Amino acid sequence: METALHFYNFSDPLSQVQGPALPMLPQIGPIISGPGAMADRQLSDSERQAVAKAKKYAMEQSVKSVLLRQTILHQQQQMTNMQIAAQRQRALALMCRIYVGSINFELREDAIKQAFLPFGPIKSIDLSWDAIAMKHKGFAFIEYELPEAAQLALEQMNGAILGGRSIKVGRPSNMPQAMPIIEQITKEAEGHKRVYVASVHPDLTEKDIKSVFEAFGTIVSCNLAPDYVPGKHRGFGFIEYGTTQAAQDAIASMNLFDLGGQYLRTGKVITPSQPLSNPIGPVGLPPAAAVAAAAATAKIQALDAVGGAPQPTVASLLGYGLPTVPAQPDISGMIASAAAAATLPAVTIPTVIPQIIALQPPEPVVDEKVKLEEDLPQTLTQQENLTISGTNARHMVMQKLLRKVESRVVILRNMVSIEDLDDELENEVTEECSRFGQVSRVIIYQEKQGEEIDAEIIVKIFVEFSIVEEAERACNSLNNRYFGGRIVSAICYDQDQFDGGDLSG
Repeated sequence: METALHFYNFSDPLSQVQGPALPMLPQIGPIISGPGAMADRQLSDSERQAVAKAKKYAMEQSVKSVLLRQTILHQQQQMTNMQIAAQRQRALALMCRIYVGSINFELREDAIKQAFLPFGPIKSIDLSWDAIAMKHKGFAFIEYELPEAAQLALEQMNGAILGGRSIKVGRPSNMPQAMPIIEQITKEAEGHKRVYVASVHPDLTEKDIKSVFEAFGTIVSCNLAPDYVPGKHRGFGFIEYGTTQAAQDAIASMNLFDLGGQYLRTGKVITPSQPLSNPIGPVGLPPAAAVAAAAATAKIQALDAVGGAPQPTVASLLGYGLPTVPAQPDISGMIASAAAAATLPAVTIPTVIPQIIALQPPEPVVDEKVKLEEDLPQTLTQQENLTISGTNARHMVMQKLLRKVESRVVILRNMVSIEDLDDELENEVTEECSRFGQVSRVIIYQEKQGEEIDAEIIVKIFVEFSIVEEAERACNSLNNRYFGGRIVSAICYDQDQFDGGDLSG
């Protein structure tokens, strides 16, 4: 028996129908309940209690969810603020350090401290020590307590004569890592109306300083850093003016002004009046406010869910009838009870950023030999008072004295005189040294051997290679070699000293 298939295009009433037409049901009319429908059945008391309990539980979970999301958002904001503040703290710590090169080898640490102390309180002086030559290497790193002091020293001591030599003062070589943040801090400092004052005589008071500086404009505040001794100050402080112009005039006029037998040092303020005392941005909400905000959010979400689209009743969800549109329920009482019942694990958000630099990591377990090597004296004073006891200590000292200094820089002395300098010398040295490896750069440095007008000038040639092994090959091949009737001296130059721009070694 063959069955014919007939198709009907419902979208086109004019289409032709082949075979008998399918019956069309009416589109309007009464609702016909299917088998098992119980639309008119009323809920019992126990069922109503179950429905109310389910609504209350759903509201509690909604409030908990909203409150948890708000807490996580606030935690993320706090972490972001802490990271930004930590970066600024590290940048300010770097700005407190300066590099000092071309130091006379006869100068001691106390002489360097005396020269740089007028700019502000010094935290430490790291005078690098050459254990083989038994003298310092001619450069040091000075760390101040304030970035303003370091900036003043950099501006006023670069090129100054110290111990008969012109010293070089600059930033350490690791500064480029934090330059974006440092530039941001410096740009913010341009709008500050405060002045940094150092080298204040110990007998002068804040009233005395204010009476001198108020000639440039109205002074909002004048504070000298208090000393540990009551009634004394540490020799530096900050003055805040009402206008930026007044602060600039005070800096320009009062720098190196003789006040009480001491020359004042004035400069721009880099740090804000209360640096990093509070987190940047909003802090976390109090618990009561957070619960109230979560309850309000849950209420809005519930109202949106009820008023947006037709929702099935509880009876329909339980299988007792067809969906109908219910009236909006009164959920204010449920929100109050849900907010009271919503409890989350306590989340502690710090309101004060910890001092990142002062954090003390847990002490690692180190080998005894490593500890002995770390305990060896590093500064000039420690080297002078060095005492060796025990076989291990003597062995570690000898290993330190004999270890090889790794450097990619070779210094060539006695290769040419001042009269032999010409434009082709750099290319000739580069071509000659390229036989030992890739030459990064060549620096021809003329060094005057005294302050006299007719002092002798010697020529030093610095050749920087790409790797240490290439520099060692160049030293072995060029040292004691004849060049133009001269015996060339070729040795490895201190890498840190070269990176710091100090070519006086």
